[in-house]
Amino acid sequence: MDRFSFLNAAHTEFFAQLYDQYTDNPDSVEPSWRSFFQGFDFGMATYNEENVADQMAAYSSNSVASGQVSEKVLKEFNVIKLIDGYRTRGHLFTKTNPVRDRRTFSPNLAIENFGLTSADLDTIFDAAKILGKQPTSLKEIIRHLENIYCQSIGVEYMYIRKPEVVQWIQDRLNVNENLPNFDLEQKKNILDKLNEAVSFENFLHTKYVGQKRFSLEGGESIIPALDALIEAAAEKGVEQFVMGMAHRGRLNILANIFGKATQDIFSEFDGKDYDQEYFDGDVKYHLGLTSERKTKSGKSININLAPNPSHLETVGAVIEGITRAKQDKYFPDDFSKVLPIAVHGDAAVAGQGIVYEIVQMAQLDGYKTGGTIHLVINNQVGFTTNYQDARSSTYCTDVAKVTLSPVLHVNADDTEAVVHAMLFALDYRMTFGGDVFIDLLGYRKYGHNEGDEPRFTQPVLYKIIARHKNPRDIYAEKLIVDGIIDQAYVNKIESDYKAKLDENLQASRKKDLTIIKPFMQDEWQGFVQVSDDVMLQKVDTTYDKKKLDGIVATIATLPSDKKFINKISKIVTDRKTMYDNNQIDWGTAEALAYGSLLQEGYDIRLSGQDVERGTFSHRHAVVKVEDSEEEVILLNGVQDKKGKFNVFNSFLSEYGVLGFDYGYALTNPNALTIWEAQFGDFSNGCQIMIDQYISCGEDKWNNQNGIVLLLPHGYEGQGAEHSSARMERYLQLCSRHNMYVADCTTPANFFHLMRRQMKTKFRKPLVVFSPKSLLRHPLCVSTQEELANGSFQETIDDTSVDKSKVKTVVFCTGKFYYDILAEREKLERNDVALVRIEQLFPLPTDQLKSIIATYPNADDYVWAQEEPKNMGAYSYMLVNFNLVPWRLASLKNYSAPASGSHTRDRRRHADAIRMVFDKNLFR
Repeated sequence: MDRFSFLNAAHTEFFAQLYDQYTDNPDSVEPSWRSFFQGFDFGMATYNEENVADQMAAYSSNSVASGQVSEKVLKEFNVIKLIDGYRTRGHLFTKTNPVRDRRTFSPNLAIENFGLTSADLDTIFDAAKILGKQPTSLKEIIRHLENIYCQSIGVEYMYIRKPEVVQWIQDRLNVNENLPNFDLEQKKNILDKLNEAVSFENFLHTKYVGQKRFSLEGGESIIPALDALIEAAAEKGVEQFVMGMAHRGRLNILANIFGKATQDIFSEFDGKDYDQEYFDGDVKYHLGLTSERKTKSGKSININLAPNPSHLETVGAVIEGITRAKQDKYFPDDFSKVLPIAVHGDAAVAGQGIVYEIVQMAQLDGYKTGGTIHLVINNQVGFTTNYQDARSSTYCTDVAKVTLSPVLHVNADDTEAVVHAMLFALDYRMTFGGDVFIDLLGYRKYGHNEGDEPRFTQPVLYKIIARHKNPRDIYAEKLIVDGIIDQAYVNKIESDYKAKLDENLQASRKKDLTIIKPFMQDEWQGFVQVSDDVMLQKVDTTYDKKKLDGIVATIATLPSDKKFINKISKIVTDRKTMYDNNQIDWGTAEALAYGSLLQEGYDIRLSGQDVERGTFSHRHAVVKVEDSEEEVILLNGVQDKKGKFNVFNSFLSEYGVLGFDYGYALTNPNALTIWEAQFGDFSNGCQIMIDQYISCGEDKWNNQNGIVLLLPHGYEGQGAEHSSARMERYLQLCSRHNMYVADCTTPANFFHLMRRQMKTKFRKPLVVFSPKSLLRHPLCVSTQEELANGSFQETIDDTSVDKSKVKTVVFCTGKFYYDILAEREKLERNDVALVRIEQLFPLPTDQLKSIIATYPNADDYVWAQEEPKNMGAYSYMLVNFNLVPWRLASLKNYSAPASGSHTRDRRRHADAIRMVFDKNLFR
């Protein structure tokens, strides 16, 4: 590459300004520049004079490379290269590491590397204009660049492709040379918040010796930075603040930013029992909080810290979903009013793949939130792993470059610089609606937790840390030297804060129980928590038939003024035909469920891979005009619709997207929030969200959530990866009142299941093993009456047999029912009854008991499943279904869910069906 090619792409405005000055008055520019422009005019004589600036840059590059310019102009270009060097590489040579020498990077920013020498230091250069300065000496240019790019803040931004964004950043950095400029009151407030942060940790360290708290020590400057962020954000119109973070520093932030009562924190340290038996709680450094904060100017801001497990970075997806739900609900026309901030650890942000998934969401219509501030508490070590072993990239924040987001690397010991960087990040987010990253380089005073010994693995580093002053003392000394405060002031604020903590500690020890306030309860007014007995009660999900008629008319009619492909036209119009003929298929029943809920005022959010059409081409929630690909969403035309219908094809992610949708459902209980897997087994890509949030969030954090998972499941010869949604894993997670699990066999039952999810006064996660082949099975249809006046049936008894003649009662679920039914008809076995269990959890035991009682002569009971013995619902039924002795009809144990050979798969499937009808085949 031409070493002067940078001139083609950068600083064209500089050339244009000088050229304009030359054309107005040639004598006003320095002689070497005048000679250069005369040559340029000659070269342009035969060209159109449009794009003068770009032509000038190209000419400059060619002229410099060929040696056709004077030494003075060549030096000017070298100064431009030097400026570019600072802008692109200055972050590598900053004073941002408080406890370690920075790694050496080459080439450095020595002027000799840019064709300049010490003899040029006093020379006046016009290139200073690029920096917004008048022509000045090279020495002054370097001083200016050093202050902006190489002090306590290093900035990465030159990879951004939008010139207006780059210019905004450069203009912002030029203000006071990117150095903080706070008044006396602001400086005292910074010190006060630093004191709270340091004193809080010291207090806990002496009162609860050896207890895990995941101290913030080494990164205390985040407290005044967050405080300043909230104050400034409120002034800019932000009304809600959503934060997610891991455990390090969480207690400090809860106490000193969110205003959590320290009495409650001390009760948690003392290990007291909870004031409710309903839930089991979580460790103190996983809990969340919602509070209302009044800013100094009197503005009110709702601030939320989401609860999270130890699985690092998972909460980042959740807070994005929380933020989007709040934006959709309260500020659909101005996303800037809800601000998400994700606090990361350095090892986790570099090592956890979900971070990449979250970053990729940032600009997608279904998932964007108007920009997130990412703040990395960089301890420079992950548990025991040094940062050199924790990543291949230069920085832990290099994932920011995926979305061309600016990154600020800041020395955590320079608290004013940290606050300054945070305010820069806020302004960037509010101006451009994009993500911004802050890499807060500090240290971890103790080991991974307070009982860990870090000197086993980092003895040299921890000798340095042991001698290192905390950020409060460093900043207090600076303010004392500047004459702003004296030592007495520091002593007083420290003693006052400690006295308050002492008082609260004594008060907490007079209480017997710990009170856990549920997160975000302001969004859950009118909802109650229930146990499994209430979950099993019938819910009225009927819907007026005339209204269903109207919905069908809408979803079965394409716009007449637009042209669609013939296949979609037939699919859509067939909905009305099937409805009129009482042969309603799955896709139509699903659309009717959504339409009815929209009329009742519920919002619907459907998200996942290919959900707009549906993996199996059954849904067609979005149809495309043939010639233009214009999108038509028929459900948006439902008459008297009060809710909003949103359907989004997600990017190819399970983990991040389900986390997002979980957060959305956590925030808006009046939105039916659905995540659909492309195939059910793909849900194991987001197993952490299922294990750590969905199945136990209510039990740990006292939070309800109505997220719906649609997991296509069924053995149809498609091999190991597209058969099983791993039903056994979900059933193993079921306990008490934590969720619903269903496997429906009729469109009407799915219709009522979706409606029930919204019609209760409580919310539980719902896992549905949804069909594939049943979407078009000729027997899998329902009537208008079943939709309008039916209800969700947890069990479906066999009404086609003479119960007095039944000897064998078969219990099954899902598609396997239709396979067994076909075999029964083939064998003409009227002595076999097929009972469908449509809801597997909570198991409708009383209903099953009543059904069993209606078969007086039965002496053979079977649990039949198409999954292998070590999969499916067998182990769950073995533990939970003991009303009668029963035998198993299934495949034997296998490692993979299904065979890759279609022939072998069908043979095994047939064997399982034969076992239903022949008890001697039991194995």
